[in-house]
Amino acid sequence: MTDWLNQTISLAGIATTWLEILGFITGAICVYLNTQQNVWGWLFGIVNAVLYAIVFWQVRLYADTGLQGYYFLTSIYGWWMWKFGGKNHDGISVTRTPVRMYPVFGLIFIAITASWGFLLGKFTDASLTYADSALTVASLIGQWMMARKYLENWILWIIADACYVVMYFYKDLHLTAILYAVFLALAVGGYVQWKRDVVQLKTQ
Repeated sequence: MTDWLNQTISLAGIATTWLEILGFITGAICVYLNTQQNVWGWLFGIVNAVLYAIVFWQVRLYADTGLQGYYFLTSIYGWWMWKFGGKNHDGISVTRTPVRMYPVFGLIFIAITASWGFLLGKFTDASLTYADSALTVASLIGQWMMARKYLENWILWIIADACYVVMYFYKDLHLTAILYAVFLALAVGGYVQWKRDVVQLKTQ
């Protein structure tokens, strides 16, 4: 019944599937709404996570497949934090990342990238094990930072999205590579927009 989702089609000369197209659309909407601090972005994030879990499994990017499960859960968490978080349970505001968190992020990135990359290379037929793992861990951290409305999440996404563009073109996921180029542009815009909100909070 769902075979049509994996049917290969040509879109502006790019070979893709309806599954990847739906992932493209929901992903773009999700990130755009996040840049606007619109809580509905998390709903599109949940749908996008399910779609791309299937896409990445099919091309053996298993670290990215697992990442979609994390996105699913953190999208629920992000929705709750943006809607009901904070001392007054009326949502959280944009703040800068506490300095004490950076060493923690660094240790998490190194430890999980090394162990995950090793395990994927030894026990699976995964492709680009360490590159995929490094970008996955960076995305884990970035997603959590976004759920907490830490401004610097966008800087991490800018770096990760640029690397993802290269990786997905290499894996012939051309539409997804274009999507991550869109994500890259949105991340730049998100940083500019959120930074204004931090400045406004300081002047209030």
